[in-house]
Amino acid sequence: MKGPTLLLLVLLVVFYKNEVMAQDIGMDNIYAWCIVPYDSLERSPQARIAMLKKMGITKYAYDWRQEHLSQMAKELQWAKKQGVTVISVWMWIDGHGDALGNLSDSNEKVFEVVEEVGYTGQIWVSFAANFFEDLSDTAAVAKGAEMIAFLSKRAAALGCKIGLYNHGDWFGEPKNQIQIIKALPNEDLGLVYNFHHAHHQIDAFPEMVDTMLPYLWYVNLSGLRKEGPKILTIGEGNYEKEMIQLLLEKGYTGDFGILGHVAEKDVERVLKANLNGLRKMHIK
Repeated sequence: MKGPTLLLLVLLVVFYKNEVMAQDIGMDNIYAWCIVPYDSLERSPQARIAMLKKMGITKYAYDWRQEHLSQMAKELQWAKKQGVTVISVWMWIDGHGDALGNLSDSNEKVFEVVEEVGYTGQIWVSFAANFFEDLSDTAAVAKGAEMIAFLSKRAAALGCKIGLYNHGDWFGEPKNQIQIIKALPNEDLGLVYNFHHAHHQIDAFPEMVDTMLPYLWYVNLSGLRKEGPKILTIGEGNYEKEMIQLLLEKGYTGDFGILGHVAEKDVERVLKANLNGLRKMHIK
């Protein structure tokens, strides 16, 4: 084989390899998160879904505040009609308003809407620190498992699954979440891991990946510096690239969330900045 021909072949192989690696995190693997309450333009459900379609994002997770619940059914229905997948809805369990068998009005409304529209995705659940206040680890696991089992059975009856979402404090530690999952072998549960709640876990992350992977459903990305801030554009941190690469190398095949978690900005601009930051890192 002549020199120029061999060189061309090598270049083609390298190009093909890079193209394949670039597809590890393509738009098909991306969903938007934190885009409902975090948007200076306060878009309507129709405008929000139109924005996602314009950006080429076909999936998102639905977070809310009390004022959004009146339009939740409309949003889930409109997303489905427009071919945009809502992968999950958010649920926040607070020890002051939620107890076993007696959820807050807001969380009951979430279940009502899920049933009303026939939604069959995931429900991402996290807990306020007060739910586990003054409990030992053993007691916290037992109490958390009891509540997660209750929520999981209600969700399963509607065709949904419960994802455990790390949001800081005791429940924000994946090792504690996994203990809850192990205590409930008959429930279909998984983890949703968030970089923006992981600043104190950066050094332990390589070991944590091995522990989390069997349970890991979704990963929400953010720029990461140990000193903060909590929310940082992807690509502006010191650790997110190597953490993403490690996830892929270890065999993570799920999707990645791009955050719009900046209340005072147009969420479209925030999402675009994060997408551009991810592309510029050239994850391989």
